[in-house]
Amino acid sequence: MSKKPVTTRTGRFMKLAGMTASVASRYAADKVIGAFASDEKNAERLSRSYTKMADNIADTLGELKGAVMKVGQIASQTQDFLPAEFSMALQKLQKEAPPVDFSVIAEQIRIELGNEPDVLFASFSQEPYAAASIGQVHEAVTHDGQTVIVKIQYPGVDESCDSDLKHLRTTLKLGGLLKIPKASVDALFAEIRERIHEELDYENEARNIQAFSEFHQKDEWVKIPAVVSHLSSRRVLTLERVDGDHISGVTSDKYSQETINLIGHRIFTMMADQLFKFKCIHGDPHAGNFAFRPDGSIVLYDFGCVKYLKPDIVEAYRKALVAGINEDYVTLDQRLIDLGVRVEDKPAIDDEYYAMWRDIFIKPFSSADTPYDFAEANLHQLVARNASSVFKYLDSFKPPVDSIFIDRMIAGHYWMMKRMGVQAAFRPELERYLSH
Repeated sequence: MSKKPVTTRTGRFMKLAGMTASVASRYAADKVIGAFASDEKNAERLSRSYTKMADNIADTLGELKGAVMKVGQIASQTQDFLPAEFSMALQKLQKEAPPVDFSVIAEQIRIELGNEPDVLFASFSQEPYAAASIGQVHEAVTHDGQTVIVKIQYPGVDESCDSDLKHLRTTLKLGGLLKIPKASVDALFAEIRERIHEELDYENEARNIQAFSEFHQKDEWVKIPAVVSHLSSRRVLTLERVDGDHISGVTSDKYSQETINLIGHRIFTMMADQLFKFKCIHGDPHAGNFAFRPDGSIVLYDFGCVKYLKPDIVEAYRKALVAGINEDYVTLDQRLIDLGVRVEDKPAIDDEYYAMWRDIFIKPFSSADTPYDFAEANLHQLVARNASSVFKYLDSFKPPVDSIFIDRMIAGHYWMMKRMGVQAAFRPELERYLSH
């Protein structure tokens, strides 16, 4: 059921303030109770409390949409700065958001493009094709007969971005959830704020589409919708409609295992090319932003969130991977310092700690010949099982501000390959990229 979003600053303030008060009071009560409980009971109680806090935050962010919902989506894909219970609860924000009334959408188009949708287009569907955190998509046909999709930003989202982020940060702080130095929190939120401001500028997205189209122009299997410039603006983006199957449609009756494996290799190539050659990555890699075709083609959607990477960060990332694969943990420790992940003035990390994580993440690349079956992959379970070991070195690490979107991209592609059941040996391909 569609509804009008909370767009006024006062309305959003009240919603976020209520969320903050609830989380803060729960945290304060937990501290009192925790002083009289055993460590074991404290751990159980804290996990239950975190789950309730996370559900409260996720429900509020989902209702408000906008910048805070986008942060929730990012947080659901990383456990770098929030407890695991939050990552689980925030997964619901990856699902399609409820649409808003068409009257809101029509008014935004009129403001941005100067006329009503039924005047600007030969036809315009009032039913949304998709709804997301900062806007929704409708199908339309231009006056010259081209089938297009039109992405319309929710009103007030860009204006409320900074205040929303400030409130969310306050909530996490008062809930005792940001257990990292203030400087790291500042850098993390600054990075997220910058990416979201870029994503709120559809003219910037149009430029990103052009840049990625040029980079992938030799990859005939990468399909990127073209921008219809005269029907686009800062808050409305019209694109040619390029269809493909949602990942749920990549099934054995339509896709052979050979084709699925080919798509897996192409996903890996696309990801590695963007990281190591283009040094610019598609930063929102959830399943809804990709489509597939039985000929092995991959369709890429949504270029609002991209991350241009500093060459020295890419090089440090490459060298960290090389050191990890080679089990050279002294060098790995230094490369993580170069990446801004390890706190430089803290003691070196035990080799056993690095070896544990290396042995988990190397699994898809452990053989040059035997395909790894992503359908059976359990990397996410192994990560969750060993997450508590992080606390021993909590003061030695900080959120990977410069590489957080690299990690997010890799995690998103892992889940796509697992969901499709890709079987592939990526070790030779990985070594080619790392040897450059």
